[in-house]
Amino acid sequence: MSAPASESEIRTVTALAARRPVVPAERLVAEMVPPPRFAGVSFGSYLPDSSQPSQYEAVQILESFAAGLNAGAEPVRRGWFRRSAPAPSGPAGIYLDGGYGVGKTHLLASLWHAVPGPKAFGTFVELTNLVGALTFQGAVKTLSSHRLLCIDEFELDDPGDTVLVSTLLSRLVENGVKLCATSNTLPEKLGEGRFAAADFMREIQGLSAHFRPVRIDGQDYRHRGLPDAPPPYSDAEVTARAETTPNASLDDFDTLLEHLKEVHPSRYGALLDDVGAVFLRGVRQVDDQSTALRLVVLADRMYDRELPITASGVPFDQVFTEEMLRGGYRKKYLRAVSRLVALARDSAK
Repeated sequence: MSAPASESEIRTVTALAARRPVVPAERLVAEMVPPPRFAGVSFGSYLPDSSQPSQYEAVQILESFAAGLNAGAEPVRRGWFRRSAPAPSGPAGIYLDGGYGVGKTHLLASLWHAVPGPKAFGTFVELTNLVGALTFQGAVKTLSSHRLLCIDEFELDDPGDTVLVSTLLSRLVENGVKLCATSNTLPEKLGEGRFAAADFMREIQGLSAHFRPVRIDGQDYRHRGLPDAPPPYSDAEVTARAETTPNASLDDFDTLLEHLKEVHPSRYGALLDDVGAVFLRGVRQVDDQSTALRLVVLADRMYDRELPITASGVPFDQVFTEEMLRGGYRKKYLRAVSRLVALARDSAK
């Protein structure tokens, strides 16, 4: 146990549950860039697993895709008998499919960095939130001016999102926007285990036609040779560490989960503004699916910002029930566990 801090060492901590951020639509558009964790990545900094040839192949495919976009970046001058520059050849989109921690987001961000703008990068949730903020027509108008749209963590959580995103991406492809997406499920398999209505499956199949699927095999790099989730701290240790950590947030887990009900998921990133480390007391197993899905979004935003988490209660590899880990949102929950455990390890360092 760490030694008690003197009064001069105790810092003012904030509670995430006390924040109610307001995020204007302009900020949603301006923030459609890779998260800080991937701000400086490139194809050259991706380290393929020597035992996984598909990782090398994925790099080559994306480099070729970027080259095609770059070849069409400079418009040809128009004259009396000169046509405009042809659209870049190749598929409208690349779909990176693979398990957790094989580097899909690294490669997606590398593509974004390798292509000149205008361009946009966001998660599937952030894309749907953008449509909500700008309206569908406003999102089409804004994104149609882009050369490339990168979509991370492509997941269809309900039939409404299926139709919305399928229609949006179809319109963008018609307007010449190239696409790249990551997910843990192949395009034609999206939605399985969540809904099976024929109309929505047809929408999914139409969406998958825009993409060339690229499989990336491999083991979660966050777990290669690393231990399981670190043991939790006591409540007193969490509080003491928060009070001596700059820019810390300190919340009781249940209080924070209740607060997330009142904040739209599009604002979870703003909820973490100016926070350098997260401290949670009393982490418990979550048995309500709506609450669990909100926690998944928060975990993604904390991971994007590389915020170490110090927590008491149950370890993060036990935060979701076995029933949830076998259900239709299994892949979301496993991704969240992987990321929460990684952030807990960062704190343990």
